[in-house]
Amino acid sequence: MSGSWRWVTDGGLETDLIFHRGVELRELAAYPLVRSPDGRDLLRAYYEGYAEIAETVGAGLRLEAPTWRANPDWAARLGDGSAALDAVNRAAVEQLRELAGEWSGRVEDTTVAGIVGPRGDGYARGEAATAEEAAEYHAPQVAAFAAAGADEVVAMTIAGAAEALGIAWAAESAGVPAVISFTVETDGRLADGSALAEAVRTVDRGGRPAYFMVSCAHPAHVLPAVAGGGDWLERIRGMRCNASTLSHAELDEAETLDEGDLGLLVSAHRQLEQLLPALEVVGGCCGTDARHVAALWGLGLSAAGRTGTTRGG
Repeated sequence: MSGSWRWVTDGGLETDLIFHRGVELRELAAYPLVRSPDGRDLLRAYYEGYAEIAETVGAGLRLEAPTWRANPDWAARLGDGSAALDAVNRAAVEQLRELAGEWSGRVEDTTVAGIVGPRGDGYARGEAATAEEAAEYHAPQVAAFAAAGADEVVAMTIAGAAEALGIAWAAESAGVPAVISFTVETDGRLADGSALAEAVRTVDRGGRPAYFMVSCAHPAHVLPAVAGGGDWLERIRGMRCNASTLSHAELDEAETLDEGDLGLLVSAHRQLEQLLPALEVVGGCCGTDARHVAALWGLGLSAAGRTGTTRGG
C-alpha cells in the first residue's frame, strides 16, 4: 500500500450496529443514539476500534458523525422537526470533538467531519434536484456542523452531480470545507448512468470542494470508473468501499449481512490504489467493520481487538 496514506476512517456504521451489535435503526438512522448516554457509549465503542487501528499504523484518525440520515425528509419519518435536527447534528459533532481530544495522545492527528446524506435513498435513479434546491435543503445541517466545530462536511453516498454541487455551495456559505463522496453502481457509473469522471469535473467547475471520495461500492465496481486514467484522479483522495460485491438493489433486498470475501476486498482495493495517486483516506462502508478496515491497512484484527503486525509500505 502507498506510504502516503494519512487517515484511518471507520467502516459501515449502520450495518455494524444492526448486525453485530443488535441495534434497531429505524430508516437506517443512527443519529438518535447521540441523544442517550447508552447510545453515546455504543458509538464510543464503535469508534474505538478505528482509533486502535490508527494508533497501530501511526496514522491520523477521521471521526465521521453518525448523521447520514439526519436531514429533514428522513428525520420526519422518525418524528423529528428542524429544532430537534439542529440539536442532534450539533451534539453528534460535539461528541466527536470530545473523543478527538481524549485520543489526541494516541493518534497522530484527528479530523472531525459532519456527514451529510442524500435527500433520497442515494442508490436509485430519480428526479434530481437542482444544485440550488440541494443547497437550500442541506444548508441547515451543514450550518449546524459548522457551528459545532466540524473540520469538514462530507457528502456521503451521493449519486448525482447536482446534489453534490449544492452541498458544496452550502458548505462554502457556512465556511467549512466540503468533501464529496460519490457512489457508483456495479458498472462504475453513477445511478443516472453518468461517468464518475464527469461528475467530479462538473462539481469542480461549479463548486471546487476540498476533494472527492468514493463510497458504498465494492472496489471491483469502482475499477471501471478509474481505469481510463486522467488528471481528475488526483482529486480522489478517499475510499470507503463495501465488503460485498452485490449491487445496491440486491443489498437493499438482503435480510442477512453480506460481509464479503476479505481476500477479494483487499486484492481489488490494492488494484485501485495503483490508480489513485492522491489516495490518503481509507475506511469502509456497508458490510465492513474494524476487521475489514484493519486488513486494508495491512493488519490482522480480531473481532475482540488488535492482533495485527505493522502497516505495509
